[in-house]
Amino acid sequence: MHDPFIVLGAIWYLAFLFSTVCHEGAHALVAKVGGDFTAFHSGQASLNPLPHIRREPFGTVVVPLLTYLVPPHWMIGWASAPYDPLWQQRHPRRSAWMALAGPAANFVLVAISGLAIRMGIAMGVFRIPVEAGFTRITEASSPGGGGFAAIFLSILFVLNVLLGTFNLLPVPPLDGHNGIMVLMSEQTALRYLAWTRNHGLGFAGLILAWVLYGKIFGFIFRFFLAVLYPGYY
Repeated sequence: MHDPFIVLGAIWYLAFLFSTVCHEGAHALVAKVGGDFTAFHSGQASLNPLPHIRREPFGTVVVPLLTYLVPPHWMIGWASAPYDPLWQQRHPRRSAWMALAGPAANFVLVAISGLAIRMGIAMGVFRIPVEAGFTRITEASSPGGGGFAAIFLSILFVLNVLLGTFNLLPVPPLDGHNGIMVLMSEQTALRYLAWTRNHGLGFAGLILAWVLYGKIFGFIFRFFLAVLYPGYY
């Protein structure tokens, strides 16, 4: 008999690692298109998780496993894709598109998992749960292998909603901090970069973002749930 806690942890880690690799791989790929080959030469412009794990073993392995062991048994962690700061100085708006590529990849995964859930419901494999949660966006219609797929798709859906929206907050060091430069001229973007570097807001910005996000995630979750199940919740 399989231990449900270990099985759920394995599903969590698979969803977490795949989502994180897609996020960072999108950064690396768009940077390459924009002329910065730093992450590409590190092997990160792909879905191969090994280059990402080698770069951030603590954030991709240790922290996710440790956070799963404590209530509420969710996995959090991080990874990163290197880039050339001189390239960013020369092309700040290209670096902004690079930053936005990560959350965009997460929203693509939200759409894919949501489509798979709706197809499963249409085929009678899944059903809409009476009460939705982080690991129960959908559930199997009957006992069997469909239960594992339902849990995986549920986690994949909500985890990527979280990663995509959280990283769009316009505070350093999150992607939205650089992403807003797509709305600026080159000169304004350069002044913005200089200002943020001089003020060293990284850690404080992360704390601020986490506190703020905790207050708005409920609304975000209900919005995406309403999009997935119009008129149901």
